[in-house]
Amino acid sequence: MKHNGISLDQLQATVEAVTTQPELARFEFRSETRWQQGGESETRIQSFHGTGQEDSSRTKPFVVVSDEPAVLLGTNKGPNAVELVLAALASCLTVGIAYNAAARGITLHALTVKIRGTLDLQAFLGLCDTVRPGYDGIQVRYHLDSDATPEQIADLLTHVQKTSPVLDVIRHPVPVTLVAE
Repeated sequence: MKHNGISLDQLQATVEAVTTQPELARFEFRSETRWQQGGESETRIQSFHGTGQEDSSRTKPFVVVSDEPAVLLGTNKGPNAVELVLAALASCLTVGIAYNAAARGITLHALTVKIRGTLDLQAFLGLCDTVRPGYDGIQVRYHLDSDATPEQIADLLTHVQKTSPVLDVIRHPVPVTLVAE
């Protein structure tokens, strides 16, 4: 049976499998980015490790071109890295809402997530070390049309905020190791 385009049987089977074998929940996602020129780079995403095994179901890599806008010396061939962070957050929240709504029997008729982030480029440009180089604020707005009550929607959104991997990465420091090869 499907709800919001999601197989509830598969969702339940996944939850049951991870409940009995928690190690199946460990995933390693990968990407490789190559600089092209100027502010342009190309990222390829293909294989990953999950559910206890290497997954090679993607026969072709996803290719994401990123660049800077002209005002930042780019050629606008793609979104820049900080825009991709917003897109990743919006995608993660959208999936979380859709999956969790389905699991709760909430029918979605429409869902739009709009995100704005503000930052100060002084740190990126090396002009100021008292300004953080990343976002100083992110605002998320939802437009959700469903058969749920306002209380059910509030509960759903609270749950999604607690379980969103990308929101967690943004809200909490994650150890990052840089290694020259």
